[in-house]
Amino acid sequence: MTPQLLGQKPTRHGFGEGLVTLGERHSNVVVLGGDITGSVLTSMFKDKFPDRFFSIGIAEQNATTIATGLALSGKIPFFASYGAFCALRNADQLRISVAYNEANVKIGGGHAGISVGPDGATHQVLEEIAFLRTLPHMTLIVPADFEEARKATIAMGEMVGPAYIRFGRSPVPMFNTADSPFELGKAIQLTDGSDVALIACGSMVWECIRAAEELAKKGIKARVINVHTIKPFDVATVTAAARECGAIVTAEEHQVHAGLGGAVAEVTAKNAPVPIEFVGVKDSFGGSGEPEELMEYFGLTWKEVYASALVAMDRRDKGSSGTRAVRDVPQYTA
Repeated sequence: MTPQLLGQKPTRHGFGEGLVTLGERHSNVVVLGGDITGSVLTSMFKDKFPDRFFSIGIAEQNATTIATGLALSGKIPFFASYGAFCALRNADQLRISVAYNEANVKIGGGHAGISVGPDGATHQVLEEIAFLRTLPHMTLIVPADFEEARKATIAMGEMVGPAYIRFGRSPVPMFNTADSPFELGKAIQLTDGSDVALIACGSMVWECIRAAEELAKKGIKARVINVHTIKPFDVATVTAAARECGAIVTAEEHQVHAGLGGAVAEVTAKNAPVPIEFVGVKDSFGGSGEPEELMEYFGLTWKEVYASALVAMDRRDKGSSGTRAVRDVPQYTA
């Protein structure tokens, strides 16, 4: 059954509520803040457990190394900031201090994607999935809605090892419930279909659900897959989709290069080569605007997923020697 819209809420709220649950369950969970606790909602934990919250200031690299020390001392530290800073500004600290040491550090990357809106390109991180999925030992999670973000935060706190969760500021459609399945490393098939597979993460999962509904009106059965965990990657589910559908569209609120689409391409190239179309930001920085306007401008809506599905199926049906169809999708530039 197609998932139903249950309202809208930011994924950052799921992160904040998940932290509170972890704090209630585990006395060794601590949280580090970087002067933006209200933005990334670590304020929820701070209000409930003030003695386990530490303000580090606007110093992401320092906060990450402090978190590493806390982890190696037996604590379960969470540090959250804007993803542009806590993922990329302190790339060296994540690589050596956290990942190399396999430290039990948890990073929350807020304001992800372009849907941050008016904050503009400097705060709209679109590259961190590509970087983080290359780090050894790193678990990387991109939840699709509020409830999934809440469950993912709890799960990453209760696993052992480095982990990063990506979440956004603006409200996004909710379709998961407390009873919806969630398991780290296990993608979720949301709709049945064997004509084309729509594989997405984050806010683009709902856009794929909408695209599948529109494709169904043309008699096309699309399989929608929510890849909430980019690493470890669910090779089996993606490989099965490639073999059973024969055409794939990937969709992510991220650069079109080296993110979820890159992971899917790597898996299918080895296990089941099929035509793939990629929906994402096309080698561009973001810009200022309202979230909905930016998603339209950069081509991150169900319309691009829909059009890309038709192209992918056309390529499959023509065969590898056929001429690739011209993609009837606007090529946006910032």
